[in-house]
Amino acid sequence: MKPRIGIRAIIDGRRGGIRESLEEVCMEMAYKAKRIIESDCFYLDGSSVECVIGNTTIGGFAEASQVEEQFSKENVVATLSVTSCWCYGTETMDTNPMTIKAIWGLNNPNRPGAVYLAAAMAAHAQKGIPAFAIYGEDVQNVDDQEVPNDVRAKIVQFAQCAIAVGQLRHRAYVNIGGVSMGIMGSYCDHHFFQEYLGLRPEFVDMSEIMRRVQLEIFDSEEYQKALAWTKSNCIKGHDKNRVKKTPEELARDWEFSVKMTLIIRDIIRGNPRLKALGWEEESCGHCGAFGGFQGQRQWTDFMPNGDFAEAILNSSFDWNGKRQPLIVATENDGLNGTAMYFAQALTGQPAVFADVRTYWSPKSIERFTGWRPEGLAKDGLIHLINSGSAALDGIGVCENDHGEHCMKPWWKTTDDEHKKMLELTQFCPADRDYFRGGGFSSRFITQYEMPLTLIRVNIIDGIGPVIQIGEGYSCVIPEKVADTIWKLTDYTWPTTFFVPKLIDKNGFRNVHSFMSQWGANHGAFVYGHIGKDLITLASMLRIPVSLHNVDEESIYRPHSYSGFGTENLEAADYLASKHYGPLYK
Repeated sequence: MKPRIGIRAIIDGRRGGIRESLEEVCMEMAYKAKRIIESDCFYLDGSSVECVIGNTTIGGFAEASQVEEQFSKENVVATLSVTSCWCYGTETMDTNPMTIKAIWGLNNPNRPGAVYLAAAMAAHAQKGIPAFAIYGEDVQNVDDQEVPNDVRAKIVQFAQCAIAVGQLRHRAYVNIGGVSMGIMGSYCDHHFFQEYLGLRPEFVDMSEIMRRVQLEIFDSEEYQKALAWTKSNCIKGHDKNRVKKTPEELARDWEFSVKMTLIIRDIIRGNPRLKALGWEEESCGHCGAFGGFQGQRQWTDFMPNGDFAEAILNSSFDWNGKRQPLIVATENDGLNGTAMYFAQALTGQPAVFADVRTYWSPKSIERFTGWRPEGLAKDGLIHLINSGSAALDGIGVCENDHGEHCMKPWWKTTDDEHKKMLELTQFCPADRDYFRGGGFSSRFITQYEMPLTLIRVNIIDGIGPVIQIGEGYSCVIPEKVADTIWKLTDYTWPTTFFVPKLIDKNGFRNVHSFMSQWGANHGAFVYGHIGKDLITLASMLRIPVSLHNVDEESIYRPHSYSGFGTENLEAADYLASKHYGPLYK
């Protein structure tokens, strides 16, 4: 059963005229909220979020308990309480510690849902239960059929973030391999995954891939289909190696890479076809929400790398057409995999994994290339480049309804867009100075200027997890300039030039300060400016945000956070996150 939003209609419990006059109004608010959520919010598989309305209005604890019992059987992970009137706060509130909570109180002077909202927020704060307040800016009539845009936006923001939390429960982060090259994000901190995300860390040695290749534990029919598709659609690119592999050796690398792709998918998610082939245990998979592949160096020193597998699995399509991207974090950086999950759960888009590799100042760009930066690049740029794999959607070939280039929710992509992504991607024989076992690196460049959000999760000793958010833009520069910069790193790897949105705030006064504040060697990005949604999601998980360039007026956290201070919202966020502690502790 998918995680659901439970909607609770709260009512003045006084019988003999008052309650009876409000039943229809309060329930209609619940149905309005349900229609909004189910039309605007989505699951990772692209289907609409499901809501459950309490089978009675709630005028006191007896009915609150009845609805709680109902919700306990419906996999409700978050509740939205709605009311158009005064009600009894502590008697009607949701006190289940495992549900994320919001209350929508109607802004109306005669039936003061806002008064209940304020009383209930005080009760939540005093009881130590964070809750989100939804209160329209303008006064409404009780019988107003329209939900104001600001209220609608808050309902959707709350519901989408809560469903992102709910879809992680009872799932796993699947480590394929261990720590890659001493990268701290590759150390699986089970406390973080278990206590903050509700995920079970699962561990699979990379030798399991070899076992499944040797024993042919994969769907051979799908393998033949995938291999034929790869040969027809994946363009061979630049080979920088001094000693070239023979065509026969490259063909064997392709065969292995395709098998690897199927096997990594099956390990993380499972595959019922394997049961029919006699591999029942393997068919189960590890119930992974997402996973990571170590690769370097114990694997890549003698076997084809995981670049093709990661690039295709993270993209919005494969040989079977469009499908939900499977997040596979490069170098088993589970913290960056988490950032990728947050991005995908909030947008439906594939997330692009990248090294936050180099800050290029305007002076440096001109010195190395002879070009004086202009446009978005005038203050310098950051070279985002992964070691051979990234979701192909990062090229930016998709177009939205306004004709703007973008990255789309995976279910909205088209066959023509998939074809164009493949035409603009080369699969280069891997640089064997890095990848001694060979393989194929996906090579592309982001083709268009688009709004992007760059995200990172870090763990700080003494604090715990923190999130960094940088809204900005992809930057298109002259081809010769891009090639010069690209070749100084690795010309066979996917590239995006990124410029953060600059504001008068530490970390964002210039591009160099942003690069200097970034907390690790990796980051993940998606299309659009989604910083405000990430901040809301982070607060639900009790993870403070250590760096962001989001307008403070757009920040939406639980109402009680204002009790930790209003002058410095970042400090209040840290204090509240520490006080409430991990969601699953």
